[in-house]
Amino acid sequence: MKKPIYRLPVIVLVFISFLSVAQRDIHLDKVSKTFADDSLPMLMELLSIPNDAFYPASIEQNVVWCEKQFGQRGFFTQRIATTHAPLLLAERKHPKAKKTVLIYLQLDGQPVDSTRWFQESPYKPVIKKKNQNNEWEETAWEYAGTLDDEMRIFARSASDAKGPVVMFLAALDAAAANKIAPNYNIKVIMDFEEELGSPRLPEAVIKNSDRLKADMLIIFDGPRHISNKPTLTFGARGIATITLTTYGPVVSQHSGHFGNYAPNPALRLSKLLASMKDDDGRVTIPGFYDGINIDAETEEILRNVPDNEDEINNRLQIVSADKVGSYYQEAIQYPSLNIRGMQSGWIDEKVRTIIPGWARAELDVRLVLESDPERLIHLVKEHVAGQGYYVTDTEPTENERQMHHRIATFTSEISYQSFRTDFDSEVGLWLTSALKNAFGEYPIRIRMSGGSIPISPFVNTLNIPAVTVPTVNRDNNQHSPNENLRIGNYRAGVKTMLAILWEKL
Repeated sequence: MKKPIYRLPVIVLVFISFLSVAQRDIHLDKVSKTFADDSLPMLMELLSIPNDAFYPASIEQNVVWCEKQFGQRGFFTQRIATTHAPLLLAERKHPKAKKTVLIYLQLDGQPVDSTRWFQESPYKPVIKKKNQNNEWEETAWEYAGTLDDEMRIFARSASDAKGPVVMFLAALDAAAANKIAPNYNIKVIMDFEEELGSPRLPEAVIKNSDRLKADMLIIFDGPRHISNKPTLTFGARGIATITLTTYGPVVSQHSGHFGNYAPNPALRLSKLLASMKDDDGRVTIPGFYDGINIDAETEEILRNVPDNEDEINNRLQIVSADKVGSYYQEAIQYPSLNIRGMQSGWIDEKVRTIIPGWARAELDVRLVLESDPERLIHLVKEHVAGQGYYVTDTEPTENERQMHHRIATFTSEISYQSFRTDFDSEVGLWLTSALKNAFGEYPIRIRMSGGSIPISPFVNTLNIPAVTVPTVNRDNNQHSPNENLRIGNYRAGVKTMLAILWEKL
């Protein structure tokens, strides 16, 4: 009987393949940690540059910094002019490349209230660790390699989203030092007005579609899944905003003299807003959720995300969630109507006994692909009118005040629409493979995030699929005081981006 010698090469090849992957994992861990730690001074430097988009001089410093850093790494950079802050495009071609990957990075940050930060300045980054009382305290460090993964960098935009910018630069350095050459061309588009809703982006993409042409788009932004495991997000909700103002007396009046007589606009606004939702948080405006269908295939995708809703509720310190969906992933598949801020009169140490002259609410509407944003805004506006309000888009005149019992000023703006990419698209399969090879397990794949990023202009104008590769810790205080980036996530982020540079397309 002949021996089945044909099996031996197969076993050997499998063993060699396994060994190669194992060596690659070890190599990635070591190299990415080294270059992540070595790049921390660069991150501190970038975080020290103020980046509120309301201040053009500060934004210019960020643009210049990026031009220098990408130029040093072999990228040709060019500014794309807008009526405000420019976009910055960096491009690097690679020999024999047949595909082009466009990468989106964000450099601006939310405004800061420095009085609520527990450090000298939000633009003076510090490293903190938890003390015995579970409180964050500042710590000194001499060499980045001595930092524990659980320590954090506290600064504005540490996570959203300067951290990912420097992760990518560090990954480029690691790839160059280890002769890892991508087999695709790279274009990087840098946005300096994302926190303003990227108002100039759609027009810029249309006007520069040839320069931005690519086969796919990767967005390095956002937090990983709450489990902090490698994550890919295949869509995001869009966003529109509404400003709603109600009126009382033409100027604030003494509540003793005119209480029980002059209508209170804060009460009217409260009742108006309350009429838009039921006690379970569902929008009651007819037709608001029309067009959304969670079929069996979608349900399976959503259920595959390993959310622990008890943990989510504990982090939020809430007993129960709203009932728009029966679980978290289902909830964010629907458009939302959110009160993001309210103002009327004065509170705290400035409180006074008056009937305010006006009350104002700022609303945001998170959009999904199946919903027309203009239609949703129209539904909200019609609801306000249906509650007995004369609706105008300007401050009411004296004549209008004397003609109408209830007046509301209603203005709105559509920032950008939602987007979604199939899991089995070329970019989806490629990124899934890259993260699996890097971390030894399949990444968590999320159909759509609840947040919004201005990507739909790229998807719609350039006709390319887009996937977000989130890297930062979810509990990063994004948009809030004491924003932070976990050291372990920074290191893993560099590893993630190095793996993508390594993965053949």
